[in-house]
Amino acid sequence: MATLGIPQNTIEILQKYNFKFQKKFGQNFLIDTHVLEKIIESAGITKDDFVLEIGPGIGTMTQYLCENAREVMAVEIDNNLIPILGETLAAYDNVTVVNEDILKLDIAKVAKEHNDNKPIKVVANLPYYITTPIIMGLFESHVPLESITVMVQKEVADRMQSGPGTKDYGALSLAVQYYSKAEIVANVPPNCFMPRPNVGSAVIRLTCHEKAPVDVDDEKLMFKLIRASFNQRRKTLQNGINNAPDLNFNKEQVVAALDEMGVAPTIRGEALTLEQFAKLSNLLVQQ
Repeated sequence: MATLGIPQNTIEILQKYNFKFQKKFGQNFLIDTHVLEKIIESAGITKDDFVLEIGPGIGTMTQYLCENAREVMAVEIDNNLIPILGETLAAYDNVTVVNEDILKLDIAKVAKEHNDNKPIKVVANLPYYITTPIIMGLFESHVPLESITVMVQKEVADRMQSGPGTKDYGALSLAVQYYSKAEIVANVPPNCFMPRPNVGSAVIRLTCHEKAPVDVDDEKLMFKLIRASFNQRRKTLQNGINNAPDLNFNKEQVVAALDEMGVAPTIRGEALTLEQFAKLSNLLVQQ
């Protein structure tokens, strides 16, 4: 089968199937073999690995994954792509294509059935609008994950790596840091895709922690506090928590906890580190 990383081959298959790009799925297909090789290398794919690929598109990266992994499951939401994948992946007997929304897939069951409950590697080229829900969904479901190597909009990759006090710092930065070690492994210009996106992209590898870097008694509560403090960035942390419908701490409780941490009551959420959010959560649990 012709390598789809070569633009001409991608054009041919799209024309053959009269494929129309759908804006709602944020479809941009990779047409650069160097970038594809870089992703495989960064994800550290070996013949021992079961890989879950999210959004295979026409199968460009899937071909590379099949060559390098023991088994690949490619989850594609757009049913117009299923017949194309049937052709482009016909040469491989180690791939299963699933026509499903990744947010509805039982990934724990997949890991159990295909990888003996051992941590799986996830590789994806994610559309901008759904990057955060997918990554958060993978983390929060506590499925066994070794790493997530994803192509995302450059700005989102930067946000994942941001620290306190920066404009990109937010709930996503904290979640990524809590669950994994993030490293941008490649910057990818728009001309590596078809159609060309309006923004630059980046490949980021999230290597999942075996043990969380902070001790927190109630993880769900910590993330509720984080979300509440970033939902209203301009407000102080205590106001953000006070206004959150799913939290029932009063201002006095929050001020007392911040005081015990040696933090001013006027502080904003964006100034707190992951360690401080964990501490705040632990203090509020005890009240």
